[in-house]
Amino acid sequence: MAEMKKVATRDSYGAALTELGAQHDNLVVLDADLAGATKTGTFKKAFPDRHFDFGIAEANMVCAAAGMSTTGLVPFASSFAMFAAGRAFEQVRNSIGYPHLNVKIGATHGGISVGEDGASHQCCEDFALMRSIPGMTVICPADDVEAKAAVKAAYEYEGPVYLRFGRLAVPVFHSEDYKFQIGKGEIVKDGTDVAIIANGLLAYEAIRAGELLAEAGINAMVINMATIKPLDEELVLAAAKKCGKVITCEEHSIIGGLGEAVCGVLSEKLPTPVRRIGVNDEYGHSGPAVKLLEQFGLTAEHIVEVAKAFCK
Repeated sequence: MAEMKKVATRDSYGAALTELGAQHDNLVVLDADLAGATKTGTFKKAFPDRHFDFGIAEANMVCAAAGMSTTGLVPFASSFAMFAAGRAFEQVRNSIGYPHLNVKIGATHGGISVGEDGASHQCCEDFALMRSIPGMTVICPADDVEAKAAVKAAYEYEGPVYLRFGRLAVPVFHSEDYKFQIGKGEIVKDGTDVAIIANGLLAYEAIRAGELLAEAGINAMVINMATIKPLDEELVLAAAKKCGKVITCEEHSIIGGLGEAVCGVLSEKLPTPVRRIGVNDEYGHSGPAVKLLEQFGLTAEHIVEVAKAFCK
């Protein structure tokens, strides 16, 4: 595959907020002493009166976002996934989820690819936490184009949304005319032997795996499933029915994330053999992001190994 442009989706988040901010005066951005890392600093530079830094006080930030939303503002509360989903979970649940307020949570630095920041910052539990909140929409875009489109869709959607973005620059495989819809998956490559359902940075790895499997005579369907909740159940069932085998891939624990969401649908409506690729119920550790992804099996090569064994 030819070399592709790479962009970290956290950069996409900052750029999308700035673009939307120019169009909508009611959009405000909250941060917790991390505007440089979450890339909301670009919005702050353009609209300093609509950017609020709460310091290292994520719970307070979330509660303030809840209050702002009741006045007609559309707040994007921003921090690392570990803090936005983990530290502030109670406030997200009780102050945003329970009253079903129109607050968007922009969580950057999700997953193992946080790299050198280590286990304390490598949040691989956020999908599980946010999926458990009734009425919460959970999205993990795969590249720059999809991330920007997801931020726009979140602004237009009425209700709480959790958006997860990454630190590591990833290939941009979508064209600029790509249409993103909350709750809809995307067939990137059709196939009949095994369906590979992925999100985030694993989506591109799944695409690469599909190409490598084709060389080995295995015709894999590849699906980019950016919205984890609500899941595109119709597409999951159609893929399972056509292929008879499903592999899920995510930069998240195999507990509580995309894999379990897919298994939940299939176990009830169309029992299908599934293999889950993700972080296997363990903590990460410090190291270069790319090396960590290799170590934890979050690569195209590992997907190929699993698929070959699965299809025998």
